[in-house]
This record gives sequence, C-alpha cells and structure tokens, in this order.
Amino acid sequence: MPALLRLAALPPPPAAPSARRRTKPLHAILFFSVNSFNKGMEQSGDPLFIDPYAAVLLSHDVAHHDMGYLDSHGMPWQDHYRLTTRYIDDKLQNLINNSEDIRQIVLLTDGMDTRPYRLNWPRLSVIYDVSPGKVITAATKQLRGTGAKVSRNCVLLHTSLESHDLQAGLSKNGFNGNRLSLWVLQGLPLTTTTSLENLLLVISNLAMKGSIFIGDLPHFPDCTAPMDMGLEQENLEKLFFNQGFRVSFVQYDNVAKDIGLDLATPWEQCGRMLFVAEQLRFSDGQMESFQIQFERIEEDADEEGFEEL
Repeated sequence: MPALLRLAALPPPPAAPSARRRTKPLHAILFFSVNSFNKGMEQSGDPLFIDPYAAVLLSHDVAHHDMGYLDSHGMPWQDHYRLTTRYIDDKLQNLINNSEDIRQIVLLTDGMDTRPYRLNWPRLSVIYDVSPGKVITAATKQLRGTGAKVSRNCVLLHTSLESHDLQAGLSKNGFNGNRLSLWVLQGLPLTTTTSLENLLLVISNLAMKGSIFIGDLPHFPDCTAPMDMGLEQENLEKLFFNQGFRVSFVQYDNVAKDIGLDLATPWEQCGRMLFVAEQLRFSDGQMESFQIQFERIEEDADEEGFEEL
C-alpha cells in the first residue's frame, strides 16, 4: 500500500520564520472569518456555522506547535473556506441523519478539525481522524482541557498522517470494510495529483461499495493551468473513476447563492473545488468476505457429495 509520506508529499519544515511572516493555520482563518462574517450577519440572518472551539485553537501553544509545514501551503480564500466548512457540515449531517448504516466517519484533516466535538453524532458512531500526529496531540490536549467531548456513546480514534501505511493503521483501529463509511476531506495536505491518487487508492480498498467521499480539493499545479478549471475537472473525474469512484463537483457560487452570500472572489480564482463521490467497487473487506463464503459453500458441497457416496 502507498505510504503516508508519499501521500502527503510534504517538504521538510523551513527554518522557523518570524511570527510576523508566519502564515495563519487553517483554524485561525476559520475563526477570524467566522467572526467577521457574524458581525455582518447580525441583522441580516444567522452565521454560516458556530464553532465554540475555534478560539481555543488560537492559543499560542497550539497555533505555533509544529505548524511549520503549513507555511509552505497557500491557505484557502476566507470566503471559500467558511463556505466549504458550512457545505461539508450540512452534507455530512444530512447523510448520517438519513442513513442508519453510516456510522463510520473518516475525517481527513490538518489536525485541528473541531467537528468531532461540535457536531451531534448519532449513537454508536466511530469517528476516525487522519491528521499530523504532533498537531492533533497538541490540539486535543487543548480542546479536552476546556471540556470538549464527542457525543455520548461515540468514539473518536486517531490515525497519524506519519503512519507508514494508512490502510493498515485504520484497520488496526477497527475500521470495517464490510460496513458503509463516510469520508470527509478538508485540511489534509495534498500537493500533487499523485498524492490524491494514493489517497483514493487507500479509500477504495477500505470503503464498502456505496460509501461516500466528500470534501474540497486544491488546485494541483501538475494537473492543468490555474484558470482552466473545466479541463482540471475532466482530469480529476478520470482520476476518481480509475480508482472506483463516481464524482461530481459543486460550484462555490451555487453554494453561496443557496445561503444568500455574495463571494468577494469568484470561485474560478479560488482554484478549489467541492466534490461528492460514491464508491463503486467492493472493498478489500467485502472481497475477503465473499471469498470466505464461497469457500464455505464449496466445503459444504464436498461434504454432501461424500455422504451420498
């Protein structure tokens, strides 16, 4: 299986930059954009979403704990990042609330996703967080120090991005390929189409047929020119399909229109794409179960034939 280091394809952290030049991590952008948006919405409607834990992650200890790798990655435009969060929140909650079979949720994150604590999860949900180990360790310590907890009768498990084998790590944590799952991508570092392809391969091996993968994708410089979004979508559709997924893309402008928000930056200039994909293949777990069942049928047939003789 592809190693996580290949999947992430991250350069070594640069020399410690000054605080003045440091790029804000995703949770910082999230916090400030939510607050600025809320001020503008006080008289016109509700905020896009409420994150009671974002301020906690802005503490000095967490915001500057091993975050050098984020410096080399361009952060999403603020409007689009908060729209992504709102869209994923709504889509995720709708899927799990309308299906009694989806109780495995895999969050592919930067280590500071507060969804495990701020969303209401159905009973017996298992939330798997895949993210950089050092980041989530610091973030989790800070969050639980404030009393943050997952929903009752639910479990949160972490698989480190630095793990040699993501598929083995999730399986070791109890992920079941014979049950439906929902995969969410927001924040996990993906820098090339190869890193995305490796990720899709892992998910395709693990996710039961009919499982759903949602999230947002960055622009991949090795895919097409920045402004040729149509061609990039075509290339990505082929990449998803080759790994067993049927994917559709959602325009930010349409999401913004649905909630009455005017985007300051056109979605084409943002260079990011929202997507929803469905797993069309059987998982490794399903194939193994089919093989075991087939062997049992053959054994039963052999025994019946022996008795007749």
